[in-house]
Amino acid sequence: MKIGYPCVNEAMDCSSGNTFRLASYLEERLVAAVTANLACLRRMLEWNVSQGLLFFRIGSSIVPFGSHPINTFAWQTHFAADFRAIGDYIKANSLRVSFHPDQFVVLNSPSPDIVQRSIQELVYQGSMLDLMGLDGTAKLQIHVGGLYGERELAISRFAAVHAALPPAVKARVVVENDDRLFSLRDCLALHQLTGVPILFDNFHHECLNHGEPMAEALRLAAATWHPTADGVPMMDYSSQALGERKGKHTNDLVDEQFREFLTHLHGLDFDLMLEIKNKEASALRAVAILRELGLSAAAPDAISPPLTLPPDPNAPAKAKRAKKAIL
Repeated sequence: MKIGYPCVNEAMDCSSGNTFRLASYLEERLVAAVTANLACLRRMLEWNVSQGLLFFRIGSSIVPFGSHPINTFAWQTHFAADFRAIGDYIKANSLRVSFHPDQFVVLNSPSPDIVQRSIQELVYQGSMLDLMGLDGTAKLQIHVGGLYGERELAISRFAAVHAALPPAVKARVVVENDDRLFSLRDCLALHQLTGVPILFDNFHHECLNHGEPMAEALRLAAATWHPTADGVPMMDYSSQALGERKGKHTNDLVDEQFREFLTHLHGLDFDLMLEIKNKEASALRAVAILRELGLSAAAPDAISPPLTLPPDPNAPAKAKRAKKAIL
């Protein structure tokens, strides 16, 4: 079992999501941002390996405007060696990585324009995994999408678009049960139509379910993953923030709740992504609990690289992450 956290190491002095405004797009800015993003991604992966955190969700903004028509730069060729080196490091250290395209990727939208731009975003993010030389066990995690007033039609529309995806993208796409619209049961219906694996979210299941006990829900979701083509099932883990609106994730791992959740696995193996605000701090506690219970490998002997290093004078200044408007 591998533990991971998404996109950002909060204690590190660099970001793998450097970007800039569309209005100020220049190829020189693009090259500088991607160079800095890949360098920081490598540093984060190295630190994660030193801590035994072997699952990581890469941020979607490695290449700013990667799926936007304005970006005609041949970044795939220019950075081919850099992506390959990161992929070699991932494989050499038995890391697992994924992407989670944002909420604007909606394959079941009634709008052909939104669907097309969503596909382009999936192609962009999948191409980075291809450039890394990673197989189909590195996934693209998305939601079913919108309900649009008719559940069965929304599911069948997703299935029709999924069938037309490029094979390399289709092999990577997994769907997550959500907390408001599409439950595990809905995702199972979609799996029957498409074969798409279900990335199970325990917290979303607690918010929206049809009475399936957690152990049964885990078993049903795990059964949708092919052991070789898809690899170990992935899942998201979190819990309810006390005193907050229903569905708000906790800021910190609640150790007792995490231990209780593990009792429902009954021998199932999952790679767990912690969707918790303090990210690597909670991930370190979670992996320590797994080691204590014999569910994860022993702590590595490697010396931890420092989180804070002198700033790189050649790196671009950090910028606020710009939302990619696909809608």
